[in-house]
Amino acid sequence: MERSSFGSRKRAYILGTIFLGLIAVLLIRMYDLQFLQFDRFRGKAEENSVRRISKDPLRGLIYDREGRLVVDNNPSYTLTVTPFEFDWNSLPLLVRLFAIDSNVVRYRVSRAGLNSFEPVKIARDLRFEQLSLLEEYRTLLPGVNYVIESRRVYKMKPRLSHLLGYTKEISPRLLKSLGEYYQPGDIVGFNGIEAHYEDVLRGEKGYGYYTVNALGKVVESFEHGQSDINAREGADLVLTVDMDLQDYGERLMEGKRGAIVAMDPRNGEILAFVSAPDYNLQDFSGRIPVDVWNNLREDPASPLFNRCSMAAYPPGSTFKMLVAAAALQEDIINLDTRIQCPGSYMLAGQEFGCHGAHGSINVVSAIEHSCNVFFYKLIFKLGFDNLKKYGQMFHFGQPTGIDISNESPGILPTEEYYNRRYGTRWNIGYLVNLGIGQGEINTTPLQIAAYTAAIANGGMYYRPHAVRTIRDRVTGDEQPVDPRGKNLPIDGRVIDIIKRGMYRVVNGSGTGWAARVGGVRVAGKTGTAENPPNPDHAWFTAFAPFENPTIAITVIVENGGFGGTAAAPIAGAMIRRHLYGPLPRSTPPDSTSEEAPAGQTFTEAERTAGSQ
Repeated sequence: MERSSFGSRKRAYILGTIFLGLIAVLLIRMYDLQFLQFDRFRGKAEENSVRRISKDPLRGLIYDREGRLVVDNNPSYTLTVTPFEFDWNSLPLLVRLFAIDSNVVRYRVSRAGLNSFEPVKIARDLRFEQLSLLEEYRTLLPGVNYVIESRRVYKMKPRLSHLLGYTKEISPRLLKSLGEYYQPGDIVGFNGIEAHYEDVLRGEKGYGYYTVNALGKVVESFEHGQSDINAREGADLVLTVDMDLQDYGERLMEGKRGAIVAMDPRNGEILAFVSAPDYNLQDFSGRIPVDVWNNLREDPASPLFNRCSMAAYPPGSTFKMLVAAAALQEDIINLDTRIQCPGSYMLAGQEFGCHGAHGSINVVSAIEHSCNVFFYKLIFKLGFDNLKKYGQMFHFGQPTGIDISNESPGILPTEEYYNRRYGTRWNIGYLVNLGIGQGEINTTPLQIAAYTAAIANGGMYYRPHAVRTIRDRVTGDEQPVDPRGKNLPIDGRVIDIIKRGMYRVVNGSGTGWAARVGGVRVAGKTGTAENPPNPDHAWFTAFAPFENPTIAITVIVENGGFGGTAAAPIAGAMIRRHLYGPLPRSTPPDSTSEEAPAGQTFTEAERTAGSQ
């Protein structure tokens, strides 16, 4: 009996120890869960009961240089589907009521993944009758709702379409490249300023947190909204564009194909950016009608194509100033150097013509008369290396860096370029055409305008830019856009010689006389870009006033023929408008107005475009 009693006490002791040990483990584990890992498991619990729903910010507004509103936002209604709540049996009804593609619904809902409680955007710009249908059939369309967003509305007189760009629903390709911020159905800037300043204009999304029940239905705002993150509105932009000058340029280019780029040579600000033909941005505010889009795409005049910064043409004789400046700076020639022009140049049995037999001329006269022979001979003295050096200095063959999203680098031929393109089937004779801006070289009107501005201001190359300041809508702080000016390593005396030749193009016996403006001295250069088998393109680039330039302008008219007759009058009219403003209505045709500067006359075309 004693042994049995002893065994019982021992077993009881062992069992009691085990029991106390288990209690201790449970207490330690409880302490660990309740105190040491409280935040971790609380977060996991909330993830199971709290849903995050994004809130889109208002896109930043755009103002002109005078502070007038150019691009605004209007409310727009967007159809949404919450994947968790959606009944796929109601898909046919949804498609029928709102005329949407069932594949779009499937694709976007499938993209929701684990975040199936957040509404997915399906269709924009719902009409009032569609909103009424949604309310009427709400019980048959579980998970279908709408949100209020904003869409762009344009308040300016000129179109300015190629500079501003537009907003549209993000594409699958962009969705992959732009990162996790965007979701299917989001709006994104496309082309122009809207795309370049997307990160600034879009703002930052906010997030609302909501508690849900066991069925995933939203019950109420989590913590009475104290955990919500407010959306941050996008910043506003203030443009550099002179809206009156832009509107005038668009009217001057009506019925033509080509471009006008006007800049302030003192800081690189874009004053006018006209690509003709263009399109109406109002058509791109919201859902684009299919017939409008098809007409634009199929139009042989390519109105969607940005000719200011994307179209690359041979620069023709406007390139001669660069060849001359490079040769002067490298001491290959000086002001006293004279080259004989008999009217043509023979190279390897091939004759290269000139505009006349100019005799023995120096560099100023060669620019004035646009003597081809002078530059045929000069380019061989200059060589490929120097052509590349000075071409790159003026940003030929590379983007200017303008603050819009679409810009072509053009082509600046080098030995490497010819080796890639032609292999061994080329020789130094290919240089001859480059001397007069023909051959493989291609430049954009924007590049020519920036190059002209650098000559006008004495050798400072400014990055062209169309936005003056970025304004924070919350704080009101303004951040000026840096023009990133760069002093070119070219002597002032060299620039002065080039400017003297350009002055004589307009005011001497050169071909730019049609750009003269009464009361101000204009300097410029005509150019003709060969375009076989079609008519040549007409160039003119200029700056004014000669003593203290406030505008540098480049005009190209496709298939216009000669720059002096097709492009120079447009440049002259734009310079006049910039310096003197709109013409008075009472000005009689082709006469000097008492209200206009002395000696200033106007053509009928200028008067029609200039009347208010």
